[in-house]
Amino acid sequence: MLFSKNFTSSTIKTTGAEINVVHGGSGNPLLLLHGYPQTHVMWHAVAPRLAENFHVICPDLRGYGDSSKPSSTPNHYPYSKREMAKDMVEVM
Repeated sequence: MLFSKNFTSSTIKTTGAEINVVHGGSGNPLLLLHGYPQTHVMWHAVAPRLAENFHVICPDLRGYGDSSKPSSTPNHYPYSKREMAKDMVEVM
């Protein structure tokens, strides 16, 4: 793992997916979301510094990295921003 030893990796089961999360630090939660086509790893350089003041949470969005890849539908709804946002609410 590229993150410091003060970070832990976990899998959180949400209603629609299993979300891989790397988290560490203490304080108020700070959710760091990656862009397309990245993963939580994009935060490896900045997350340890932020963890000095926050509980930093770096998930892989559904379909990315080590998170599950649910089957899609013709309208791609399982991968909509709305569904991914629901995952993040459940992660928090």
